[in-house]
Amino acid sequence: MTDTTFPSEAINGHDAADWQPLPRRARALCVLGGLPVAIPVVAAGFVVSLALDSPWPWSIAGALLGLLLGVGFATWLGLKQYRHTYWRLDEDGLAIRRGHMWQRETRVPATRVQHLDIKRGPLQRRRHLSTLVVHTAGTRHSAVTLPHLDADDAQHLRDRLGRQLDLDDDT
Repeated sequence: MTDTTFPSEAINGHDAADWQPLPRRARALCVLGGLPVAIPVVAAGFVVSLALDSPWPWSIAGALLGLLLGVGFATWLGLKQYRHTYWRLDEDGLAIRRGHMWQRETRVPATRVQHLDIKRGPLQRRRHLSTLVVHTAGTRHSAVTLPHLDADDAQHLRDRLGRQLDLDDDT
């Protein structure tokens, strides 16, 4: 699947074209988000080489090998997350679909939305991206986060879901 295609199958009776991918400029931030996975791999490579009572250069080589493996795995994981994250807004609310083999689809009915936040870190601002946080009624898993959206899409989603919230308050 390329970066700009949609899932191939219809989902819950909706066309696959209803699902929106993350923008291309989110790819780098998804990769950066996977980098914390590299830290334990680097440490493991260093510890294993120390445990084998290797001379000091071999310990550094083990750490460097761990670094290469960790960064490679983190890059693969971040790109996978980027390629397999989709969202859809319809008359019922917001749906977020993540994953390829093990797919998770989170559905947020508009009637369950309590309030909405938009977060923009410095790297997101630089790429005109935002994170939409949808707070829902309930205690466990009461917030749904959709990171690295196009900033205009995030505002559009916030406005549309917020309008539904205002309509519910008036009745």
